[in-house]
Amino acid sequence: MQTIWKGSISFGLLNVPVRMSAATARENIRFRTLHKECHTPLVQKRFCPQCDREVDYHDTVRGYEYEDNRFVIISDDELETIPVASTKAIEIVDFIKLEEVDPVYYDKTYYLRPGDGGEKPYLILRNAMLETGRVAVAKVTIRQKEHLALVRILDNALAVETMFFPDEVRNIDELGITKLEEKIQIRKEESEMAVKLVENLTSEFNPTKYTDEYKEELLKLIRNKIDGKETKEVTPIAPKPQVLDLMEKLRASVEATKEEAKAAKKPPIPKKKRKTV
Repeated sequence: MQTIWKGSISFGLLNVPVRMSAATARENIRFRTLHKECHTPLVQKRFCPQCDREVDYHDTVRGYEYEDNRFVIISDDELETIPVASTKAIEIVDFIKLEEVDPVYYDKTYYLRPGDGGEKPYLILRNAMLETGRVAVAKVTIRQKEHLALVRILDNALAVETMFFPDEVRNIDELGITKLEEKIQIRKEESEMAVKLVENLTSEFNPTKYTDEYKEELLKLIRNKIDGKETKEVTPIAPKPQVLDLMEKLRASVEATKEEAKAAKKPPIPKKKRKTV
């Protein structure tokens, strides 16, 4: 697993050397942009419309647009002078309960493994968090950006979740849900039927049963094109008959999921043992 960051977890007077690796990776299908006429991959170039010429990467600088078309230039050396305590360390500032953090704050997950000589303090910190049932709020700088972070236990190892700062989370009040509740009346029967529907669809989380169906169909299309097979036109799925009344929709949904729920909860039929001679 590739190391993207090396440093330490600062925990009181204890420093835990760690290496950080990305826990997730998007498995997207990537397309190249080609010239329609000859199918040659196109090359993107840096072009300055003011000077009317192509610009080399080494002739570029970093600028912040503080007004329309007005920039202040920030150099790499100036960025290095910004005093950030968490540049080479994951600075733990608080220990809290995991359920206190809403998932809206989560950004990306990274695995942490012990660095050189960090095996014992790594296990000490992990065991303390396991025993107390706490997670750690921390700060860490990754790729010149300081992140709020959460250090937690993941499958018996330490992991860090980078998080959004409060000013990066949009105000949910802008949705106006509270005003909707003041205007709309919900009947008791509608609520009860919705609860039954939720119960019928409730199961244990098993991530392996969810697949990217669009990606699978796209890969099938690509393979068929490579093999010279004819691609077939997709038959559109017939729309379900519309039920106008909300209560009828809920009732129909409950009935449709009732048998599925029974089948899902039914224990598998045990296999017969073969007789041995």
